[in-house]
Amino acid sequence: MLRVLLQRVSRAEVRIGERKAGSIGTGFLLLVGFTHGDTPEKVDWMAEKTSGLRLFSDADGKMNLALSEVGGAVLVVSQFTLYGNAEKGKRPSFIDAARPEEAIPLYERFLAALRERGLRVESGEFGEMMDVELVNDGPVTLWLER
Repeated sequence: MLRVLLQRVSRAEVRIGERKAGSIGTGFLLLVGFTHGDTPEKVDWMAEKTSGLRLFSDADGKMNLALSEVGGAVLVVSQFTLYGNAEKGKRPSFIDAARPEEAIPLYERFLAALRERGLRVESGEFGEMMDVELVNDGPVTLWLER
């Protein structure tokens, strides 16, 4: 089951060491984790879902606008630890996370699918140690699975 933790942000940046890998202003920070058996179809569904979510306020203050309507962007960061299982012991198990040879093509497809929907997409780098900095835009955090 593909997992995405979505945070609405006014600013987000991902760094690898001293190098800025990606940064956005208004938009979504998406932490994305893949598991065994995730498919390109699930990835396409998630790209469609996240790109169309109406989580930005309209003139009446109602969450009624999508990314494209506010000129928003997406920062995508791979996050295998979304599959951490800490039910037993003190050290989480990550056996449910997809191996890189399975997850990398899905991650790349997700980035491409978001771009195909007309979004500006920035990203971290799969498998790298990354520092993520963000400024939340209100208390908007969603957990999405498919």
